[in-house]
Amino acid sequence: MSSVNSTIELIQIQENRGETPGPTTCSSRLVSPPWTFDTQTPEYGPGASMEDFIPSDAPRQGQIPKEYRNASAEELDLRIRAAKHALGERVVILGHFYQRDEVVKYADFVGDSFQLARAATSRPAAEAIVFCGVHFMAETADMLSGPKQSVILPNLAAGCSMADMADIDSVSECWEQLEEVYGTAPDASGRVPVIPVTYMNSSAALKAFCGERGGIVCTSSNAAAVLKWAFERGQRVLFFPDQHLGRNTAKAMGISVDKMPMWDPRKQLGGNTSEALAEAQVILWHGFCSVHKRFSVEQIDAARAQYPGVRVIVHPECPMEVVDAADESGSTDYIAKAVAAAPAGTTFAIGTEINMVQRLASQYPQHTIFCLDPVICPCSTMYRIHPAYLAWVLESFERGEVLNRIAVPSAITVPARVALQRMLDVVPAPVARVGQ
Repeated sequence: MSSVNSTIELIQIQENRGETPGPTTCSSRLVSPPWTFDTQTPEYGPGASMEDFIPSDAPRQGQIPKEYRNASAEELDLRIRAAKHALGERVVILGHFYQRDEVVKYADFVGDSFQLARAATSRPAAEAIVFCGVHFMAETADMLSGPKQSVILPNLAAGCSMADMADIDSVSECWEQLEEVYGTAPDASGRVPVIPVTYMNSSAALKAFCGERGGIVCTSSNAAAVLKWAFERGQRVLFFPDQHLGRNTAKAMGISVDKMPMWDPRKQLGGNTSEALAEAQVILWHGFCSVHKRFSVEQIDAARAQYPGVRVIVHPECPMEVVDAADESGSTDYIAKAVAAAPAGTTFAIGTEINMVQRLASQYPQHTIFCLDPVICPCSTMYRIHPAYLAWVLESFERGEVLNRIAVPSAITVPARVALQRMLDVVPAPVARVGQ
């Protein structure tokens, strides 16, 4: 099976010839190289997040040198491999599950955001960690890496629309309003009124916010364990930025949906009454993943009609009705392991980012694997990473120049590590403690 990028290019060729291609894309601009958008008004770029609002202060890349923009795929491949060989153990490349195949093939480790951050700690001798993912992932890697290591993001414009939906000012204002409603005194059992929980897909500043207020970080694979930890210490939880992961996890734990009001940061009390907040157990931030928001019950129904007995697995960032209609929901790591463990001949309809789904289909030809969404629409910001940017940062590092370094200030790193360490302590992992 061809990569997502080559499939998109083929679709464009067919359309230019006046032919009707089988699959379609959500944007004809996907065929354009990422540097086409580097000098324009800030935008996430073509793909699932292209309609989302982007903050005016979102990082921008700026144009990379012409020699990289004009290089052929073959030349870039040779230059990347040569730089990797020359650098050896001095550099480690991390590739997220959602990254395009043309980039992830150079990765020393492939996984989800936290798996990759932990993987970075396994190479303490590496001088540079090149994170082929998005901004919040690189921040986490920086906070978990050693003080002499540099974390490099090949394209600074590779942000995350979900992470941008909760900023430190809005969350701080929310917290102040909640303190006015609930007060700050613990109950008779010692539980405080609210515990903040931030998803890994958030800025370092919000992880620090949680660390300073008795809160914690979660991933899609340990959200239930983290919520249990939070309820042992708090009467209720403020969960941000992804409403769907929070709702799906809390519902699976037996919490009624009517006890999970949404907090809209643009409205007083998040658009809720004091009475509704008094009854709340989980307060959900008005945020979402644009990739997973695309999946629907109708897509699941169509898959079941076409493939009786199909095994439907979706990511818990999908809307609640989609998770309820699926056979299973789980993190990217869960999905990958489920496919690997299935008996030959299993048919999977998967609700997560298209690059990962097509890669699984290539890796496990004994199965029938397809994406629930028939429209090819990759993660906008993950798609910003291109081999040209990887070649650029690697060759620059080989010459002694560190480009696109992601460095989190110590004032944020210290409390953020507290929240991350709490997460590690909730779900023990065979890795060194944060800061060691």
